[in-house]
Amino acid sequence: MSPGHAFSQVTAAQLYRIPLALRWETSAILHVAVNEYDEPPDVVGVRGHRFVGLADHVRTFRGFRVTDPAITWCHLGAILSLYDLVAAGDFLVSGRVLDNGRESPLATIAELTKAAREFRGHRGVRNVRAALERVRTDVDSRPETWTRLLLIDAGLPEPVVNLPIYSASGERLGKPDLAYQEARTLLEYEGDEHRVSKSRFRSDIARRERFEANGWRVIRVTADDVFTSPRVFVARVRRILMQQSHARSESWSS
Repeated sequence: MSPGHAFSQVTAAQLYRIPLALRWETSAILHVAVNEYDEPPDVVGVRGHRFVGLADHVRTFRGFRVTDPAITWCHLGAILSLYDLVAAGDFLVSGRVLDNGRESPLATIAELTKAAREFRGHRGVRNVRAALERVRTDVDSRPETWTRLLLIDAGLPEPVVNLPIYSASGERLGKPDLAYQEARTLLEYEGDEHRVSKSRFRSDIARRERFEANGWRVIRVTADDVFTSPRVFVARVRRILMQQSHARSESWSS
């Protein structure tokens, strides 16, 4: 790759480990950006893109020259669905989740906003603007983003992301994926990896029992709920929230 070139689009997203749908996550095509005066590479397996002002948006990441995270996110606006573009933005401003915490975020909401302004006139800019309003920090995963957006778009209130929950005595119970405080209802996304580790499986059960022993209703969410039967899932959440609100209003009146 020539010195003035940089990986961009899906390839940059793969290098940053931005969560993508399977078709993009496994794509073997290399996307390479060149400045507006250069000829894009014409090689089998490589897709070239002219980029005005490329030099201002290039950084070295893990030894590779790539377009910066914020402008990479804008480029993804032309190919990703709205939900996946929000998930990509959530990842960038939240940082990748590790066993002992998080990596530092690759971008800030302010940086995404600035890049979106510079991106006007490009393909996908409407998608970028719509997604920008819905990006949140402290999000752990793509399915968590999808869950939040499904609930909001169904007319339910926006749940709080990763809210620390405490008992009446001040004991920290945990930090669930999503929470409805007034209804004392939590949503926990459980991917298949939760079943692989015996310790993770047991920890999940103990965590759920702590929440419920302290008066919180826990809704367990799976991939089928989010990606296969979202209407059934949303109806279940709506029904539980109504039940919880009714139960709490009765307890207050008594």
